[in-house]
Amino acid sequence: MKKKGSPYIFFTTIPVMSLLFLPVLSLLLKISPDVFISSLRDYNICQAILLTLSTSSLSVLLIFLLGTPLAYLMAWKNFRGKRFFSVLIDLPSVLPPAVAGLALLIAFGRRSFSGTLFDTLGIEIAFTPIAVILAQMFVSSPYYIKSAMNGFSMIPADLIEAAEIDGASEWKAFKDIILPLSRRSIVNGILLSWARAVGEFGATIIFAGNYPGRTQTMSLAVYLGLQGDLNKAITLAVILLVISFIILFTANKNLFSYELR
Repeated sequence: MKKKGSPYIFFTTIPVMSLLFLPVLSLLLKISPDVFISSLRDYNICQAILLTLSTSSLSVLLIFLLGTPLAYLMAWKNFRGKRFFSVLIDLPSVLPPAVAGLALLIAFGRRSFSGTLFDTLGIEIAFTPIAVILAQMFVSSPYYIKSAMNGFSMIPADLIEAAEIDGASEWKAFKDIILPLSRRSIVNGILLSWARAVGEFGATIIFAGNYPGRTQTMSLAVYLGLQGDLNKAITLAVILLVISFIILFTANKNLFSYELR
């Protein structure tokens, strides 16, 4: 049974909570509602919002489709080099954003092997919306894959063995047992990946550039707004803050409701 916190414990949390809370509060109080609504009428802001929501949603969909098999492989199969691949999956989450962007540019730029190959097919990647999606996928995929891995690994092996004894194929056991029982971990992973993709900045600006209406996401528009119109930058920052809070609140609510059962 959880105990109530003592007043001393609460007192010791004030410095860190203040550090976390005051910047958020200051940002919210910096702009008036009238200026906020007025800024939303700006065409470039609307473009940045639409581009961010569309690319991040597509990125998360692709992460789910392509990352789920990888998460299943890492959770249920033993193979040589598994530890290396586990570290490789985590690497984008700790890699400096500038390094991530540079690596993507070198890997998929026009002068790279893959860039030349795509160019022959008439597909341009760097400094296009495709680059935005790839950058978002690169930095946010670890959050989904690791969450899905944790969910898959918690499924009792006895259930899978019983299903196999009853004649269920590996795909049927995955579809009917593993996926449903891991749905909370999957949903949490999707939400966390989406939050990370929405706020992606460093890798995107290097790999995709900062072109309004083409590759300029909300984070990039905030950076550009700091050099010009501060009100527009604050407006987009507040929108990003609200979106991130809603996503994380939903993820935590989903996790806590699971723990209380």
